[in-house]
Amino acid sequence: MSKRPASRPAAPPRRRASTGDDTRATIRSLRSKLKAAERRVAELEAAADTDFLLEIPNRRGFERELTRAIAYMKRYRASGALIVLDVDRLKPINDSFGHAAGDEVLKAIVGALTRQVRASDVVGRLGGDEFALLLWNLSETDAKAKAAIFEQAVDELSFVFRGQQVTAGASAGVALLGAQSDAGRALEEADAAMYVRKARRRHEPRIRLVSS
Repeated sequence: MSKRPASRPAAPPRRRASTGDDTRATIRSLRSKLKAAERRVAELEAAADTDFLLEIPNRRGFERELTRAIAYMKRYRASGALIVLDVDRLKPINDSFGHAAGDEVLKAIVGALTRQVRASDVVGRLGGDEFALLLWNLSETDAKAKAAIFEQAVDELSFVFRGQQVTAGASAGVALLGAQSDAGRALEEADAAMYVRKARRRHEPRIRLVSS
């Protein structure tokens, strides 16, 4: 009579992670993904508020900064000034030498403006050849003097494209900021003052093309 083979002992059951361990691991994973998503959102928001060419606030970003600044002024009775600056006749540079030349001029202008402001001030690009500057704690006299300094800084820039010397000018308008200010109205006021200033500067040379 044949013998039946002896049965193998049953393998011990695999130890499974407890439900609590699984839950904690899931929470850690979700938190990591949430932080990554929040960083990505912050990056996208920053990009949406920044001029990609000049790496300064664009109109959206500048208006956001201006609104925050006015809210602070209303709460703490602070003051400041808004200056809108328009690059005079940038179009001839683009038409004569191409947009790469115009971009070089814009970058140089931003550098010139940035050198004239404090760390707490804000330089932004409203669009095209129009810039805006948010300056803290300036009287009307000081703000107008600062606007003149900005104009001079741009007027003194000089470039050479295709063997020709090129200079660009700028016209600046001022609006004072305080507890009663509104961001939209301040921008309109500074913009209107800028156009008045531009009309006064029409007799002055904006761009000179001189053979070098």
